[in-house]
Amino acid sequence: MLRKELWTLIVIHLKELIREPEVIFWGVGFPILMAWGLGIAFNKKPDVIQDVAFIQPADNSKLMSFLDRNAMVSNTSDSSKTYNVTVKDSVFGKVTFQFIPVTVNEAIRGIKQGQFQLFLENSGNKISYHLDPANPDARTIQLQLSQLFNSKDQYPVNQASIVPMKLQGTRYVDFLVPGLLSLSVMMACMWGISYTIIERRKGNILRRMVATPMHKGNLLVAHLTARLSVTFLESALLLLFTYLYFDIRIQGSLFALFLVFISGNIAFTGIAVLFSSRTSKTEIGNAIINVVTMPMMILSGIFFSYRNFPEWTIPIIRKLPLTMVADSFRSIINEGVGISQVLGNTLILGAIGIITLIAGMKIFKWY
Repeated sequence: MLRKELWTLIVIHLKELIREPEVIFWGVGFPILMAWGLGIAFNKKPDVIQDVAFIQPADNSKLMSFLDRNAMVSNTSDSSKTYNVTVKDSVFGKVTFQFIPVTVNEAIRGIKQGQFQLFLENSGNKISYHLDPANPDARTIQLQLSQLFNSKDQYPVNQASIVPMKLQGTRYVDFLVPGLLSLSVMMACMWGISYTIIERRKGNILRRMVATPMHKGNLLVAHLTARLSVTFLESALLLLFTYLYFDIRIQGSLFALFLVFISGNIAFTGIAVLFSSRTSKTEIGNAIINVVTMPMMILSGIFFSYRNFPEWTIPIIRKLPLTMVADSFRSIINEGVGISQVLGNTLILGAIGIITLIAGMKIFKWY
């Protein structure tokens, strides 16, 4: 009797799942699609291209002699030369190092922006690697370059040195913190707004509140304002902690930083309302939020530079809302830019937020 009862209950629950195919898709189909997409991106991607900045030495230096003998020279759009050296390695695979001659200021700015992980300097018979030792990508490239130079019998190991970079904005933590700040904005909006709306709709709380003598719009405005206040406090505490512990200082305009913060919150608030405007199932809500957040968290250069991805994807990645917020934060905090340099991104983010919020309110389901 107990076995029959148990079997009947199992069949009932299976039938309930079959009647809700969207739950099966988000629970089974979407993870498979994510695994397929990321597998293609990371396992079958084209040859890796690493940009390496170097301070152009005299023509008779060992570095220039090495590049003249082993590199393919190409001209860029600004008429400068780049030197490409392709190597095949059993561990790293096929890698093309694109040596780009720059000034010291250009090299430092490129490291702050994530374009370069390190830069080289050739003084006499010695190669110096300028990098942050805490940056794993920089250390990996440095090891690859050392192996490349030694394999060509150009630079013995005892003639190379690592120069730790301690300048504000060139450390890995300086790259990481603005990314985490932008990630906290996105996560606070998506989980704090989207999931709360879906959960309240599921429990019929929205329906009960709408039944009271209250304007519908005021409910959402109050919730969004409260969420923005909490996000502002969270971001301020993160900046205070990183200032006290890592000595990360905001080099640019505080008003520009606040403007990016507000526009980023507007953008992700609109997206959150749009994607939570219909469903009342928390399983689907979890999946929808992950659909929005997971790809941007991987692609937008939060933990590592998005320039590691194939070249054709970079223009697309730069248009993602999280990328625009992270790039703007890094420019203000590490490079000291002002309002004019980030105004374009803030206007785009504001437009994204307004458009998605209007669209979400048009189709919003209160119960």
